[in-house]
Amino acid sequence: MVKQSVSPMGTIFSTQRFGRPQLLAGLLLLVFVGECAWLVAHEYPGAMLSNEGEFARIEEGLAQWHGHGIAGTPSVRTAPIELPSADGDRYDPHHSPLWYLIAPAPVYVFHVSPDSRLWLWLTRAPYILFGTLLGASLWYVSRRLYGNAGGYIALGLYCFSPAVIRSSALWAAPPDVAGAWGTFGAVFTAIAVSHTLYAPREVVLWNWRRIVLLGVSLTLATGSQFGLAVIIPALLAFMLYLAPDRKAAVAVILASACFIALLLLFASYFFHPGLFIRGLRHARLLDASWPLIKMPGAYLLLLREVAESGPVLLLLAPAALGVYVGWRRARYFGNTAPLLMAGLFLLLRLLSPHASGSVFVLTAVVFLFVFIAGIAADLLETEASEIVTAIVVGLVCANCFWDVAALSRIGR
Repeated sequence: MVKQSVSPMGTIFSTQRFGRPQLLAGLLLLVFVGECAWLVAHEYPGAMLSNEGEFARIEEGLAQWHGHGIAGTPSVRTAPIELPSADGDRYDPHHSPLWYLIAPAPVYVFHVSPDSRLWLWLTRAPYILFGTLLGASLWYVSRRLYGNAGGYIALGLYCFSPAVIRSSALWAAPPDVAGAWGTFGAVFTAIAVSHTLYAPREVVLWNWRRIVLLGVSLTLATGSQFGLAVIIPALLAFMLYLAPDRKAAVAVILASACFIALLLLFASYFFHPGLFIRGLRHARLLDASWPLIKMPGAYLLLLREVAESGPVLLLLAPAALGVYVGWRRARYFGNTAPLLMAGLFLLLRLLSPHASGSVFVLTAVVFLFVFIAGIAADLLETEASEIVTAIVVGLVCANCFWDVAALSRIGR
């Protein structure tokens, strides 16, 4: 038998790599990009200039790109984005300079003035890209875990989530999608690395690409929000659970990824060691107000923010949780991991004293999409698959129509 040779380009476009599932997912992501572009196109003139916090963030990042200090530190300050810390220094306790540098990067490259309409598009473009890549990552992970049905359900919920679209287009929303993508990538990259630790090869050298990817993901997460460093102990717990007999390898891999993340974070300070050390010293890794857990208003706020990610979540999330608790077959690691991560970030949002629009809710709902997709995919393999299909498709489509109708009202 003659073995057929396949060129690299042929491999990429073969049915194993690019077929109908990839095409449908790509079309959904194109719709998502169109929704984000619709919001940016209907941003009223002068919106950026009227938003002092956003304009100051971009101006600080642009100043750093031009070599005039480091954003988020006393070396450059165009407006009081954050309150001074206790000792009177002006270090941003929640964000590294990376948070400031992303939006103005295209403006710095193309030299566009703030009064230009193109300036608005360029500052939004990185986050639309991050939102699209997060959607692609969500689909890839859900499809690998639960099959095509799970991938489509998760991506359908994601692409028509009003909160995700607003965050990606920065429509009255903070730039949190980069941190959410980094967190999502870090969790599932760590899980993927753990599944390879029993292979008969040198573990560290073999996994160097995944280790670098894990380090980049951690950089994007913690660089966007220092509080997202909470995922590091969660990653350690997942990796030790999946590879309990390879504790040394787990420690080496996670430590290597954290070292890479620290180096890249240092690079965002443009390699100023003094500012870097003081910036980390002022960072608030856990900014929680524990009395909020006793306040009903905090739960109502959390419920409202989750509903802003898609009203069907108020039906699908409790239903999926009920199935998970009552059905033993659904309680496996592929469903448990996203549920635990969603619960962790919902708890952090509940305890967070910040205003509406926390990165924790955005990150939590992304993991909720994966969890719901997993439970739905499990139910589709039962005798009640026809009923489950009708219910899930109906709810996902209803969510799509609701989101499109909301976008059309913005156009009018």
